[in-house]
Amino acid sequence: MPTLLTRRLALLADEKHRAVLAGGLRGIERETLRVDRAGHLAHSPHPAAMGSALTHPQITTDYAETLLEFITPAEKDIADTIAKLDGIHRYAYSKLGDELLWSQSMPCQLPPEEQIEIAWYGSSNLGTLKHVYRRGLALRYGKAMQCIAGIHYNYSLDERLWRVLAENEVSGKRLSPRSFQSESYFAAIRNFRRYSWLLMYLFGASPVLSSGFLRGRAHKLETLSDDTLYLPYATSLRMSDLGYQNDAQSGLRPHENCLDSYVATMTKAVNQPYEPYAKLGTKRDGEWIQLNTNVLQIENEYYSTIRPKRVIQTGERPIQALCARGVQYIEVRCMDVDPFEPVGINVQTGRFLDAFLLFCALEESPTTTPEQGAVYADNFARTVKEGRRPGLTLRNGDNEVPLTVWGAELLERIRPVAELLDALRGDSVHRDALTAQAAKLQDASLTPSARVLEALKAHGNSFNAFALAQSEQHAAYFRSHAPSAEEAAHFDQLAAVSLAEQAEMEAAPQINFDDYVAAYRASNLCQSRACD
Repeated sequence: MPTLLTRRLALLADEKHRAVLAGGLRGIERETLRVDRAGHLAHSPHPAAMGSALTHPQITTDYAETLLEFITPAEKDIADTIAKLDGIHRYAYSKLGDELLWSQSMPCQLPPEEQIEIAWYGSSNLGTLKHVYRRGLALRYGKAMQCIAGIHYNYSLDERLWRVLAENEVSGKRLSPRSFQSESYFAAIRNFRRYSWLLMYLFGASPVLSSGFLRGRAHKLETLSDDTLYLPYATSLRMSDLGYQNDAQSGLRPHENCLDSYVATMTKAVNQPYEPYAKLGTKRDGEWIQLNTNVLQIENEYYSTIRPKRVIQTGERPIQALCARGVQYIEVRCMDVDPFEPVGINVQTGRFLDAFLLFCALEESPTTTPEQGAVYADNFARTVKEGRRPGLTLRNGDNEVPLTVWGAELLERIRPVAELLDALRGDSVHRDALTAQAAKLQDASLTPSARVLEALKAHGNSFNAFALAQSEQHAAYFRSHAPSAEEAAHFDQLAAVSLAEQAEMEAAPQINFDDYVAAYRASNLCQSRACD
């Protein structure tokens, strides 16, 4: 009997439905630290020539003042997305002076906490809110955590595709188009949870870190050199419990069996007091130090490997947007920066992600019990800390199976999806991407994490020396490919408009900030119900 996946693939292969498969959008957010020529954290403010970090649509900062974030427009083809990302990098380098963009997910050798500046967004209430939120993050997680960088991959399917699938479902309850789309994205998220360990093996690129990063925290890492710690079989220490984790979030498990349940869990987390935070309070010496003393200050504080998303309107919170208009796209947040690629990711990786995510969206996706969720989390944790260990097994149902065997089986299940995408294009780029990943399962030395460890040998096994050399190499590439006059004018205009928008916001009458925060906290996030 045909599976749900094969039925859906056959449906989308039909000539009359192929156009909906060609729709959908891809966007990338790339984070990267600004460092000086010695590979130390830059202490300069966000370059004004790049525009306003508060209002610029493509160049902003994330947590630390020196952590740039480049945001591409959404494109139908990932090659176009990465070309846009390349353009943002080339423009940024034209405004950086002697500074470099750090080539790694894990940060450079960091100064003392008090010398790490939290991102500043100006004096408007909105800008101050964003800054105080980051003060809270520093309080809760430490400033070193605010210097970690990643690649976020935003992925959507054409809304017409969901309607085609809904109209041709052979069983199940009938949902409105909006509800069907939202629940289908949540089905994709559940499958992502089941199988995202594979992404960590194939693309994890942070098996080492600077010895000063942990700030005295207990750990089980090994010493590789005087300034470098590592785990010999790790793929992504960034995504391990050494990354953005803490006790408050450890028990937070948003239900992803339906939109309503997810919204209810997140709404509770931003309203539920947490005693250790309550002891700190929201102000110190009259200055705001965190927005509230709850498990989460805002819903975006939940550090998840994947999120359901909806473009927000002015004054709207992310959960409110989801509740009001449903899921519009998903944001994959577990991808490390590829230190061998100038923009941190290449097109072949994007092609694989497109096939992997479409597979997750089309494949059968049963609801998940808490016990199953714990197994998925454990598989992920094993892979990030020891994914290349020979003979490593993961839990698949009731069985322990070798990672490499299960990975190869998964690639074969994804192959028909890649073939359908290639048939649409008339080439073999998605199948080629699968072939490249299959080689990594057969030979772990081909993985980015293994390549990083091998490359470190030429730099005295020093993470900082290797990372600085890669940063300089990438800088040379971008500086030798300066933006054209047309590109420069485009970004100059974006910068000027963003600065004017921030100035206008700061000049407008504003209520007292305490009242502004009170109104923000009192905003009704959503009315939700339990899953059926």
